[in-house]
Amino acid sequence: MLLTDCRLADGRTGMHVLLRGERVAAILDAPVEDAEVVDVGGALLLPALTDFHLHLDKSLFGLPWMPHAAGPDRMSRIETDARVLPALPVEPRATAMLRRCIAAGSVHFRSHVDITPAFGLRNLEGVLAVKAAHADQCHIQTVAFPQAGVMRAPGTLELLEEALRQGADVLGGLDPCEVDRDPKGQLDALFALAGRHGVGLDIHLHEAGKLGLFSIAEICARTRAAGMQGRVWISHGFALGAAPEGKLMAAAADMATSGVGLVSHGAGAAPLPPLLRLGDAGVPIALGNDNMRDTWGPYGTGDMLERAAIIGWRLDARTDAAMERVFGWVVESGARAMGVEVPAVAVGAVASFVSVTAESVPEAVAQHAKRGLLVFRGRVAWHPENRCLDSAPARHMS
Repeated sequence: MLLTDCRLADGRTGMHVLLRGERVAAILDAPVEDAEVVDVGGALLLPALTDFHLHLDKSLFGLPWMPHAAGPDRMSRIETDARVLPALPVEPRATAMLRRCIAAGSVHFRSHVDITPAFGLRNLEGVLAVKAAHADQCHIQTVAFPQAGVMRAPGTLELLEEALRQGADVLGGLDPCEVDRDPKGQLDALFALAGRHGVGLDIHLHEAGKLGLFSIAEICARTRAAGMQGRVWISHGFALGAAPEGKLMAAAADMATSGVGLVSHGAGAAPLPPLLRLGDAGVPIALGNDNMRDTWGPYGTGDMLERAAIIGWRLDARTDAAMERVFGWVVESGARAMGVEVPAVAVGAVASFVSVTAESVPEAVAQHAKRGLLVFRGRVAWHPENRCLDSAPARHMS
């Protein structure tokens, strides 16, 4: 398969990218014969994107518009989930969201899946079915996420263990102080469970101020003690967005030393951690869309370039170099953390690409560039002309 008339990130135009199987075989100035041709139309060819934090099981995409019903606090949203979602099958909603995300250029996903006494394992079963159905278009990693808490919700630890047995890839956690009010109990239990099953951890941490910094320190200490450096992520970490300078840099050093990463979606109502500074201090950074048109909020389109633009704007990332760093967070960081080979427009690299109507990476981030062709591991996963997602399996480029 030959992708013709490609613009590359280094400024070259009219290039031809030859694929064999799942990899880039050559990047050429002139086309070759005896290859199936796909015309990229002069668009910029970029590595496909990663959404390192979303909730496929919560989605309301594919349904008639539902006015937001939850209150402003987390517990009200948790209660709304338990009231509304059990009557709605998981697979159609998750599929509608996933296809939006893929059409926007993402092929690697980490999806948190609610594991609670109210839901049992039904959400995981639904998301695993969607994962299997879209294996030709994307890679999905699942997180067994105790949305209702761990210690405060009897039976949750047993459900989490069963979720890991049934195929969940990562263990989740949630606000050990504010939700469970038992940080030692929750974190000890989660790290022990993760250790028994040999999986990583991804802990939602909304806690603010000194409480949030305390939880970060406790997570880092347990990560070092368990030898889990590089396998633990904190999602949100809002406390880092308002911490005094000394405490911020101390927490950053602690996270870097412990190999604990930070995932952000740039929540509009919360302080944004200084991601560029944290990255400079050695903290791994990744980005995700988080909640999109669900019971937690009506916003979100599934577009990781849009998410990168929102976060870049909030970080005041104005230079090309800064925007390219933000782009790296939506391509490389999450994929590497999931153990997925990072795609690149380079000979020998895995062939997962998205084409965009832009001249450069910074323009693609800043200007909401239109998406075109999407390739996943040498397969056409999406094309505006034939919408490959509507017919399976996807074509293999060989």
